[in-house]
Amino acid sequence: MDKELDGGITRAGDGIEGVEWNILGQRYFPKSDCASSFSFETNSEAGQFVPVHIHPTQDEFILVQEGELHVKLDGVWSVAKAGDLVRMPKGVPHGYFNKGDTPARALFWVSPAGRLRSLFEKLHGMTDVDEVVRVSAEHDVNFLPPEANT
Repeated sequence: MDKELDGGITRAGDGIEGVEWNILGQRYFPKSDCASSFSFETNSEAGQFVPVHIHPTQDEFILVQEGELHVKLDGVWSVAKAGDLVRMPKGVPHGYFNKGDTPARALFWVSPAGRLRSLFEKLHGMTDVDEVVRVSAEHDVNFLPPEANT
């Protein structure tokens, strides 16, 4: 049976069930989790990023809340500022980069939820980038070669 959405409020800077993940130095807080979608808050310090990758079965969104993120979507660079919504359709290569000198905070969500929460649980505390790429592919997130980030 598909997981139903639990009602309630997840406070800023908190994750559901008190969960916080450290994924290659970035802080992630799960906000909601059900079959139709999974949402999470990210806190990206200056210089942090998530390389270009593809979700073959999920649409993904970013609502920038503080700071700004440089986004590469289908080969095109753009800047998303506080209040902007980034729409990333399934199957389209995308990545985000905090190229500024201040932290950025954003709310992300994917639909359907797929196995993204399970992926984040496995990636928590992992430091081997090659292992991150391998485990991500097992959870339907496929990273492109490093040259895709330029």
